[in-house]
Amino acid sequence: MRMLRRGDMGADVADINALLQALGLLGPDGEKDGPAVFTAETERAVLAFQQERGLRADGTVGRATYQVLRGAQFHLGSRPLAYIFSAPLYGDDVLALQRQLNGLGYDLGRCDACFGPRTLSAVRRFQHDTGLDPDGVCGAETVRALRRLVRAPAGGGRPVLLREQEKLRTSGRRLRGKRIIIDPGHGGPDPGAVHGSTTEADLMWDLARRLEGHMVAVGMDALLSRGPRNCPPVANRAELANAADADLLLSLHCDSNESAKASGVAGFYFGTGDVTTATAGELLARFVQRELVARTGLPDCGTHPRTWDILTRCRCPALRVEIGYLSNPLDRARLEDPAFRDLVAEGILVAVKRLYLMDAVDQPMTGTFTVDDVLRHELA
Repeated sequence: MRMLRRGDMGADVADINALLQALGLLGPDGEKDGPAVFTAETERAVLAFQQERGLRADGTVGRATYQVLRGAQFHLGSRPLAYIFSAPLYGDDVLALQRQLNGLGYDLGRCDACFGPRTLSAVRRFQHDTGLDPDGVCGAETVRALRRLVRAPAGGGRPVLLREQEKLRTSGRRLRGKRIIIDPGHGGPDPGAVHGSTTEADLMWDLARRLEGHMVAVGMDALLSRGPRNCPPVANRAELANAADADLLLSLHCDSNESAKASGVAGFYFGTGDVTTATAGELLARFVQRELVARTGLPDCGTHPRTWDILTRCRCPALRVEIGYLSNPLDRARLEDPAFRDLVAEGILVAVKRLYLMDAVDQPMTGTFTVDDVLRHELA
């Protein structure tokens, strides 16, 4: 679909308005002649929806926002759910199904609201265990069986986080042998944020190579998601992590803003803010945030749950970190300094080490652990 924004008109805008009205985010149009208009009220409603759902909050409706907006119209039982390879079903009903199956112990990974192969497998196992035809279709009988069994506690549960924490624990505290996908943002024809001759794509490529060097030095298997002159789609970057059976994905970015005063570092992990979507990506985000804020002195812009494709499509814990703003003269000067990029790479490596230590050993203090310290711990 085409990108829709304030001022656009037509049948697709009417569809967006109707979806927002059904969710109670937009009032009725009233009696109007002529095509529907994407008004300032529509933009505010879209922004509210995007913020609530962990989407990029820009007030426009593209593929990602429309998919979630359309999926928000469904509840579990309102339609049959099945795996369709060419066009997987997406919606709140799929999300509810995934949460209930995960809560019952059917490990289908993170609840991403997309009916994919792992959800299909979990549905079939549930149907088999409850005496239903294991056809993988979640229809009325399967929904009734779920409702008989599911007695979720009021506060919800965190099955995915608990499983991912246990996987981290059993994989051991050593970094040697851990497989990491380093994803330098943008690339090729997409420079990302730009200021003069300085581009986000070039800076993040250099940062990624420095981080790769540190990780290889301590025995990690570090893979880059792109080369210096190409820009794979987000889906391909996530698929690389899945195909490589990666332990973690680290997506590296810097930002830009209309205000030259915008500054700081922020981390983004998969989630919606609901406790049932908690994953180890949140733990990783917190460790990286602590290290980078302590080492760089950049303002702490916090860590936030999002449903961006790079975070949703990866089966392993994934983090997108935004390091400074090219639109801020001080941030830009620091990002252009190779020594600063090396400091950031060191901080990320130490944060990954702390993730596998699970904070059982948290000395020396945050911001003071070095690559040499990590190497000595690996060789001890």
